[in-house]
Amino acid sequence: MPAEFFATFLIGLREGLEAALVVGILVAYLTRVGRRDVLPRLWFGVGLAVALAVGIGAVLTFGAYALTFQAQELIGGLMSLLAVGMVTWMIFWMQRTARTMKRSLEGEVERALAAGGLWAIVIIGFVSVAREGIETTLLLWSMVQSVAGAPAALFGALAGIATSVLLGWLLARGMVRIDLRVFFGWTGAFLVVVAAGVLAYAIHDLQEAAALPGPFTTLAPIDPATGAVATGWSAFPFGWAFDVTGAIPPGSTLATLLQATVGFMPQMSWLQVVAWALYVGIVGTVFVRGLRRRPSRSAADTPASADTHPSAPEPQGA
Repeated sequence: MPAEFFATFLIGLREGLEAALVVGILVAYLTRVGRRDVLPRLWFGVGLAVALAVGIGAVLTFGAYALTFQAQELIGGLMSLLAVGMVTWMIFWMQRTARTMKRSLEGEVERALAAGGLWAIVIIGFVSVAREGIETTLLLWSMVQSVAGAPAALFGALAGIATSVLLGWLLARGMVRIDLRVFFGWTGAFLVVVAAGVLAYAIHDLQEAAALPGPFTTLAPIDPATGAVATGWSAFPFGWAFDVTGAIPPGSTLATLLQATVGFMPQMSWLQVVAWALYVGIVGTVFVRGLRRRPSRSAADTPASADTHPSAPEPQGA
């Protein structure tokens, strides 16, 4: 299995399963209260969210062809930074709200039904899925731009999303059970590393666009012996931190594997390395502390994946 396929498959699976669980909670609640008549409006909102995510992906993919190289790199870097920001926010948002997500969603639907605002169901469905869809689109787009095997990466993402839809359907019907806390915990840790790699690639794009100082600008230190941009400690902070392209050729299987999983590139600037290390160190530490710092569970906090409501599983500890 190609590395780029595996990485984007996991992202599509995790993000798709989050959206599938949210939709499952909404559908289960409307069914339980006997309001299946408003389900078409819920699905309409979900469809609008999916269309928005696909539209953003199409604009980012095809809109860049009319731009100059520098503009493409600048937009690519900014979009990658936005993806990192959204992923980071979603990781900690899910970690804080996973236990109360089911009650919160059901409360929103209950208020919409009580007020007679049936079109509010469309908005609830749209908002609940749109945030996942936009985040997934930006993250996958950034990853596809950074790896060599774009077709395999796209296929991996689609396969992951399709698997998440099937898994969400099986979970909703109680036909399969998984430890969602463990699943979202491990995939959340994986997302932290992936986001760090996307951040490093964003720095690379912005340096190529001359928006940040680096090896492509006049601030780059020059090795007097070779006349090329310096590499190593003497090149800090605007030169190359390392260059192992001789041992790991760019585009090789190993290079693609490392790029798709941990964001490693055979040649990286000091700003890329520092950004990657700071992100993993800070965000990873806070994420792990959040996993360990769990409140005691009470009857009111029992997640929906318990036996009381097997048809509406709730994510735990994203």
